[in-house]
Amino acid sequence: MDTLPNKITLNLDGDAEVSVKGFIAPIEYTQYNFHVEWDELANMQVAQPEKQYKTSVFDAFLPSESVSVGECWEVNEGILELLSQLQPNPNLKMHINNGDSLGLWACLRAYNDKYADIMFRVHAEFKLKEGWFTPSQFAGQIVINRNSEKIVFFQMHVPNGTLNFDVNWDDTGTDIGFCPKMELCTGTLPQEIEYSESITEIEAARELILRFYNSEKIHWVSLEEALEMAPIQQKPIHAVSIDGPLLDESC
Repeated sequence: MDTLPNKITLNLDGDAEVSVKGFIAPIEYTQYNFHVEWDELANMQVAQPEKQYKTSVFDAFLPSESVSVGECWEVNEGILELLSQLQPNPNLKMHINNGDSLGLWACLRAYNDKYADIMFRVHAEFKLKEGWFTPSQFAGQIVINRNSEKIVFFQMHVPNGTLNFDVNWDDTGTDIGFCPKMELCTGTLPQEIEYSESITEIEAARELILRFYNSEKIHWVSLEEALEMAPIQQKPIHAVSIDGPLLDESC
């Protein structure tokens, strides 16, 4: 007989404090040289390199109910306070194509009697004086000490990639480019923890991406594979040609 998954409740000591460091490295590349011609982009810097927070700010990442490993929940808008450390005008409702849906999800990846490991994915953008800056995504991880109810490790960053942001410059147009580092972090990630229940980081990332893109539910194959499969399965080929990723907001 199947057994119900074990669930845990996650809490934080709201009176404790934590210092978070912020980084934005100079933009290295944009397709149409906006990072050279647009001063606001060329001189983009982190708003506050270091900031002290009450630990309660991280309640935004915690589930409101008990959860089991692999379970996902929506992150609440309290995350705006953290995003403001990077740039002063964060926005969770994408101004072009995300409507009213919030792009914030977290997943319990692992836990034991002492630690809980949460992975999360956030889609947000920043309103600049003359446009919008849209990172591909913010990927992140939080490790909580369940006994002391304190943050052991926190990282929220824009992943590296050939292109990892999109930008709109008022009355000029759009561009896409690469920023080598945009990150908030604190603490040290514990090494070699033996969790009593866990899934891999790849599995957790998969659970999160399915909350954002229905296209990930499609079994994609290459054109070569489709040409082999079509006559065997007696099905037509539906070909899709795109010039950007389907997995993030960098295009």
